[in-house]
Amino acid sequence: MINLIKMICKICKTNQAEIALKSHKIALCKNDYISWIEKRVEKTIKQFKMFSKQDKILVGVSGGKDSLVIFHILKKLGYDVKGVFIDLGIPFYSQKSKEKVIKCAQKEGADIKIIDVKDEFKYSVIEIAQRLKRPTCSVCGQIKRYMLNKIAQDFDVIVTGHNLDDEIATLFGNLLSWQVGYLQRQFPVLKEEQSLKRKVKPLIFLTEREISAYAFFEEIDYLIEKCPFSKGATSIFYKKIFNQIEQEMPGTKLRFLKLFLKNKKIFGKPQKIDLKPCKICGYLTTTEICSICRIKIKLGLINLE
Repeated sequence: MINLIKMICKICKTNQAEIALKSHKIALCKNDYISWIEKRVEKTIKQFKMFSKQDKILVGVSGGKDSLVIFHILKKLGYDVKGVFIDLGIPFYSQKSKEKVIKCAQKEGADIKIIDVKDEFKYSVIEIAQRLKRPTCSVCGQIKRYMLNKIAQDFDVIVTGHNLDDEIATLFGNLLSWQVGYLQRQFPVLKEEQSLKRKVKPLIFLTEREISAYAFFEEIDYLIEKCPFSKGATSIFYKKIFNQIEQEMPGTKLRFLKLFLKNKKIFGKPQKIDLKPCKICGYLTTTEICSICRIKIKLGLINLE
């Protein structure tokens, strides 16, 4: 990950560079690399008007590098930020993730709230998926969005750790299937809608490698292992393809996303989605009963009689 190279840092022109970034045609020392990353995040926040120092910011932290890095950077930059960790009840993985989050909270002197899926749904996401006979990832994503939106009611904005690799994998998949609706909506900022808070992605122009290097230099201890249910995911395959392209043509990832954002108007404006409160819980939905309440009904947690 960290390339020990005999080059002088392009910024300070004094220290030996410790990392080379071919896509940006620069080599930087540790201190200037840390500052360079933080400035890029700050620039992204301002470019897309994500939030200000007056906003109350909620970061969904998972124990992985992306969420812990953005949490660390926002605190370092002086933003009013708090974190939330959702314990999904995945054997070994969730426990290890929680340990990393607790360690981060202690090191940062930060407020990170831990909530358990079982407190809301009685079962872990795996057990829920089994009972519903649905893919675990589908159920997990649905429940995480719900719980994050629920706790975010006391905040102005939700921050996620989506990075450049995540975004181009999503973009590529949507282009392959010509999912025009998704292409219209894909953007670094998802605007608030009634009780749903604004969601933003400050790491959108940073690659996984760049974020990993920052975590290494700033000594951020994160969980390296991926969720066991992510194995075989299409997005991972797309990322491998783009890593090969990037190796041959540095800068392709960033150019691909930036040109999409510049030209996304060719797909038209996103269609207005008519949301209304769920008649049971009030959560915004397109149907009378939201998907979460339907899950609870099937689990026997809600009785309509």
